[in-house]
Amino acid sequence: MKNSLISQSLTAISTIRPFFFGGQLLVIERACRSQEGEFFMQKIVDIQNLIASMPVIGEQDGKGDDAMVYLHYFYGGSDWYITEKYADGGATWAFGYAALDGMKDMAELGYISISDLTNNGVEFDLYFAPCKLGEIKQKLAASA
Repeated sequence: MKNSLISQSLTAISTIRPFFFGGQLLVIERACRSQEGEFFMQKIVDIQNLIASMPVIGEQDGKGDDAMVYLHYFYGGSDWYITEKYADGGATWAFGYAALDGMKDMAELGYISISDLTNNGVEFDLYFAPCKLGEIKQKLAASA
């Protein structure tokens, strides 16, 4: 089982690499060799599967608050919630909901450059559970 998980996580890491900034990915790779290694290896495989299952840009058009949010990025007081990925599966562009600089009442839907996020040290939320956009909006409104 463990050898299979190691093999799966090594394959997965190359797929998820564009969705992480280098420093965070380095920490995760080191964690895979720690006592909690199996947990982090499984997390990598789970993230790869989640990204692979995400809809491409345009597939959730018209769903409004029922659109599913799959990924969450954060930095300081800013949050980016990704609902759709670029058609080629890469991390160039995505579509989602952004709440910048703690101004939750000014949050909006739009195109998001994953590469810009990762190139600027924005963190991928390893513990985010996919949910509906309406749930995110309610949570942000409650914390405003």
